Amino acid sequence: MTDNYFDSEEYSKIDFTKTKIKKGEYDNCTFLNCNFEGIHASNIQFVECEFIDCNFSNTIIKDTAFKDVDFINCKMIGLKFNEVNLFLLQMSFKDCQLNFSSFYQLKIPKTTFTNCNLQEVDFTETIATSCFFDNTDLKGAIFEDTNLENSDFKTAFNFNINPEKNHLKQAKFSRENLYGLLSDYKIIIE
Repeated sequence: MTDNYFDSEEYSKIDFTKTKIKKGEYDNCTFLNCNFEGIHASNIQFVECEFIDCNFSNTIIKDTAFKDVDFINCKMIGLKFNEVNLFLLQMSFKDCQLNFSSFYQLKIPKTTFTNCNLQEVDFTETIATSCFFDNTDLKGAIFEDTNLENSDFKTAFNFNINPEKNHLKQAKFSRENLYGLLSDYKIIIE
């Protein structure tokens, strides 16, 4: 790991596909309208950072640390979050596109997804306890042996979660979205 340390800096409109991102620790930094698409952003530490209007699609984030990081209006298609550094991992997502990303076997308790698109996202064997899926599209998302205890799906939509194959104790659902729990049973709800 390199000794580069960046504190309370703002990065605006930087295209990291042309300007290589420096390895190191970014503490309390803000990234506005930056492009990380398809780059190697491995082994970087982001601590208490904000990413706003950034493109992370297909970015390699192996062993990258996201400690108390907020993503707002970011395009994050195809990210393998299951490869990130797990130490103190804490993220929140608002107005983000996370289609085709993977949280496979990851521990993401208390993660908030607000107005996000999580189509085809893999939550297989994920520990997603006390998460909040607020007005979030989960069409085609994979929930298999996922721990969703105490999570809130009251305003989520297009999900298909089999109660027999997942842990749902104290999870919250609305009457309007109960079909997402029953669709595997081929029941007609009118």
